[in-house]
Amino acid sequence: MIKQCRSDNSGHTNCIFMIRFQLKLLLLGFVNYSGTVPVSVSGEKRGRITLTCESEAREISDISLSSRSEIIPVCPTEDCSGRVYKQGNCDVVFKNLSFSDAGTYFMRVYYSNDQTELERQIRTYQLHIQDEVSVKTGEELKLDVLLSIADKVQHQSRRSTEWMKVWSRTDGVQSERITIRDRNLIINEFTARDAGSYRVLGSEEEPLITVTVTESKEIQDDTDGTKHRSYWIGLTPITVLVVLLVLIRIAVTSHKRLHIPYLPGVTQ
Repeated sequence: MIKQCRSDNSGHTNCIFMIRFQLKLLLLGFVNYSGTVPVSVSGEKRGRITLTCESEAREISDISLSSRSEIIPVCPTEDCSGRVYKQGNCDVVFKNLSFSDAGTYFMRVYYSNDQTELERQIRTYQLHIQDEVSVKTGEELKLDVLLSIADKVQHQSRRSTEWMKVWSRTDGVQSERITIRDRNLIINEFTARDAGSYRVLGSEEEPLITVTVTESKEIQDDTDGTKHRSYWIGLTPITVLVVLLVLIRIAVTSHKRLHIPYLPGVTQ
């Protein structure tokens, strides 16, 4: 670019403008990825979250949203088919959240200042997705959490404050009961010790996903007959009382009928 400017004096002004523009882009890129402190935002899976721009500018001409790898389409209103849409002045809403939404996002807000010059405000967000699941003892616990940006998965049991590594991109799984299939982390033959919290961290230790796992107290029935027996046992106190009253009444009535003498013309 500089050599072209030196060889072509007629376009000297345009070249200077282009050089300044390229330097601004480099500076903005550096600020985006190194100097902006991310705003932490947490949301429940299948729920929604709002990325607030907090801009006081009135004349906003455009907003754009991107992750570290792609540009995110932002619908102008909630009525469109997309899951990401603009709300109010420049806020951006994610609806029907999924684990794949976790990560870092950059919002650029373009607006006019008092001198009617176009300026840009940049904000960075760290999106953290949470979820809760319940698993029966002996069943398979499947966590769809191994995103392309996931670096490690840690587990904290209910009776501990420490986080134990169960998987990392460099070391793999830490237990023979754990297998990896597609992007799922699978724990076979779930036990009470496997309950607790599982968190997924990125390469910079940033939280991406947290899943709280509890042990299901529901009785696992093998047949319909077992289900009926469980239900019958649950109603035993009330059922026994009613049955006893009915049996006593039948016994008393039968006893009276047996001891009443037969009299002609008298209906028993």
